[in-house]
Amino acid sequence: MKVYPFKIPKPLHDSLVYQVDHDIAFYDKLHQHEDIQLSFIVEGEGTLIVGDSINQYKKEDIVVIGSNLPHVFKSNLNYGKKSHMLTLFFAKDSFGNIFFELEELKELTAFFKRAAHGFKVTSSKKALITLFIQLENASKLSRFLILLELLKKASVCNYMSLSSFIYDKKYKEPEGKRMQEVFDYTMTHSNNDISLETISEVANMTKNAFCKYFKKRTNKTYFRFLNELRIEHACKLLIEETEMGIADVAFRSGFKNISNFNRQFKMIKKNKPGNFRKL
Repeated sequence: MKVYPFKIPKPLHDSLVYQVDHDIAFYDKLHQHEDIQLSFIVEGEGTLIVGDSINQYKKEDIVVIGSNLPHVFKSNLNYGKKSHMLTLFFAKDSFGNIFFELEELKELTAFFKRAAHGFKVTSSKKALITLFIQLENASKLSRFLILLELLKKASVCNYMSLSSFIYDKKYKEPEGKRMQEVFDYTMTHSNNDISLETISEVANMTKNAFCKYFKKRTNKTYFRFLNELRIEHACKLLIEETEMGIADVAFRSGFKNISNFNRQFKMIKKNKPGNFRKL
């Protein structure tokens, strides 16, 4: 099976796939697939990169990943419990090219618009979770009906977009592998110094070529991406390590001086670290 792009394995006549992931970590390679992904995080936490944006995921999150939207779940291996996720995969044309264009299904239009950028559900989660839990013992027909109910609720709930930019081309296998290696290296070494020369070598490109390559595919510079990753880690520390000083949070997140940390934090989060901790 090729990873880039990733093809969801389906039985010959199945249009809807129900998948249970229950392991030490979720699949952690950058990938994209034609199927839309609706996932409920039963257990686990970590970093979720979708398109051009860095997000955190945690227990009881419900996330939607749109068709061909590059993404990767990077599990926190120190969480203490196995990662557990329930997912439905389907394509917009899985049930016929015009199925979702039917007048009776027009109220689901908002779901597909939201899904294009990926989104996280922020309201009505209890009702959605109840539906996800029913999937395990449901028949194929019941799973289809549950999908429609999930789409209906996800069309009207409050939500947070997961990406602001969509690279409008599918990643070819070598390209996906290169981006995945860049993301892997960055996420593993984000609390250390990473020079442009180093990351360009990881991508096997010249510095100038890499800068253009990365920005074209993410709509941001590499160092903007790196700082966003570091700030997300800092946010996690601010919330979980309440006794840790701001300077220690900055250092453990990869920043070498507090003034730069404060400047980057305010630019990315529109808030000061101390105020963020009080929220």
